[in-house]
Amino acid sequence: MAEARTPVAGSRPRAGLVTAGRGAWWLVLPALIPILLLSVGPLLYGILLAFTDAQSGRTAATRWIGALNFRDLLHDTLFWESFRIGLVWAAGVTVPQFLLALGLALLLNQDLRLRGLARALAIVPWAMPEVVVGIMWRLVYNPDAGVLNETLRGLGLGGGRDWLSGLATALPAVIVVGVWAGLPQTTVALLAGVQNVPRELHEAAAVDGAGAWRRFRMVTWPALRPVALAITALNLIWNLNSFALVYVLTGGGPGGKTRLPMLFAYEEAFRYGQFGYAAAMGCVLVAVVSVLLAVFLAGRLRGGEDA
Repeated sequence: MAEARTPVAGSRPRAGLVTAGRGAWWLVLPALIPILLLSVGPLLYGILLAFTDAQSGRTAATRWIGALNFRDLLHDTLFWESFRIGLVWAAGVTVPQFLLALGLALLLNQDLRLRGLARALAIVPWAMPEVVVGIMWRLVYNPDAGVLNETLRGLGLGGGRDWLSGLATALPAVIVVGVWAGLPQTTVALLAGVQNVPRELHEAAAVDGAGAWRRFRMVTWPALRPVALAITALNLIWNLNSFALVYVLTGGGPGGKTRLPMLFAYEEAFRYGQFGYAAAMGCVLVAVVSVLLAVFLAGRLRGGEDA
C-alpha cells in the first residue's frame, strides 16, 4: 500500500496569507483610487509640466525643454528670497505654536471648572475656514478702526499703524495669525498625548517628592515626545506649503515681504501664465518637503531601534 503523503509544514498558512493579501488589496482599492486620481496623478503631471515651456495663451505647441526651467530657477533671486521668507514663516509659526499649544494642553488636562467648555472654545479657530480667518484678522489689523489700534490708543500707546502694509511689521503680523489659526490642531494632538500618560506615574513621582517641572521632564515628556515630534514635523510641512491665509491677508505684499514660495508659484502660473516655470517651483517645494519627511522618518526609526 502506498504511504500517505504528509503535507508540507507551512504550506496552508502561506496560501492563506496570499489569499488574505489579495483580499486586503480589494478592500484598500476604493480608498486608493481617489488618492491616485487626485494626488499622485496631478503630482506626476506637474513634474512632467516642469520640463516643458507651457504657457497660457500661446498658440504654438508646448515643447519639451529639459531642465531649462530648473536652471533659470537656480538663478532666480526672487524665488530664493521667497523661499527664505517661507522658511522664516514656517519656523516662526511652528515654534511658538508648539510652545503655546503645549502649555494649553497641560492646562486643559487639569481638573478645572468648565473644562469641557474651555476645550470646546480652544478648537474654535480650527473650525473656521482660512479665508474667514484672514478676513477677520484684516479687520483686527485695520489701521483706522481695527481692534488692535483702538486698544493701543486706549492704553496711550499710539495707534493708527498699518500692520499689514508696513515693511517691518507685515511678516510678524502674519505670523501671529498663523500661530493663532494653527494652535487648536496642535493643542488637540498634544492633549491626546498628555491624557495617555498614566496618572499613577504622576502620583508615584509626587510621592517621591518630585515637583511639577520634574514630573513633566521625567514622566510627561518621555511619553509625549513621539506625538510632539509628529505634530511638529507635520506643522512645519503644512506651514511651508501655506497659501490661502497669507494670500487673503497680504497677497504677498508689501514689496514681497510676505511672498511665500506657494504664492510666488501661484503668481507665475496664474498672473504671468508661466505654467512650466511654476511647475518647476512646485517640484522644488515637493523635494524640500520630501527631504523633511525623510529626515523625520529616519529620526523616528532610529528612536525606535534605540528603544
